Amino acid sequence: MSSVFVEITMSLDGFIAGPNDEIDPLHDWLYPTRGFRKRHGMDGGETTQDSDILEEAMARAGALVVGRRMYDVAEGWDDNPPFHVPVFVLTRRPRELIAKEGGTTFTFVTDGITSALAQAREAAGEKDISVAGGANVIQQYLDAGLIDEMQVHIAPLLLGRGIRLFGDSNRAPRRLEIDRVIGSPAVAHLRFRIAR
Repeated sequence: MSSVFVEITMSLDGFIAGPNDEIDPLHDWLYPTRGFRKRHGMDGGETTQDSDILEEAMARAGALVVGRRMYDVAEGWDDNPPFHVPVFVLTRRPRELIAKEGGTTFTFVTDGITSALAQAREAAGEKDISVAGGANVIQQYLDAGLIDEMQVHIAPLLLGRGIRLFGDSNRAPRRLEIDRVIGSPAVAHLRFRIAR
């Protein structure tokens, strides 16, 4: 069966976005990479370990699950978003499917995280499913025990305030197993498996 994974960048003090959903300083590590530029229809880019890790994550995802807030923030992308796979948007507001160039479709799911995951699993086939955010969506999937793996890219940045990845929670402690640690001058990549 396919795996469900989280792939997200976080500041050293635990934020995945600033107070107004600003993400630019957090993602400075990925903008110059070949993997990012290629997904956004641009030529060139640095061929680095950071780029390889980004491309690895994009290649394994056969579908994504995102929250409505993340979709709304990203809605300004052009007709060819960088996903190139089906995206399932958790929302309370129903909407017709949106098909974009390059294979990206947005399906709006109003009946919860397990339904979104089941639809993503079917769409992904043999590939894995990425729970891409935002923080609340990731927390819901973690709390439900539906995440198999997390890769957190730690940006060398202290934001001080904003949207926390883990926030305040009453969840029971959960043990993670360190699977891989890779550092570069721009970011530290930490991959964990969720202990069962």
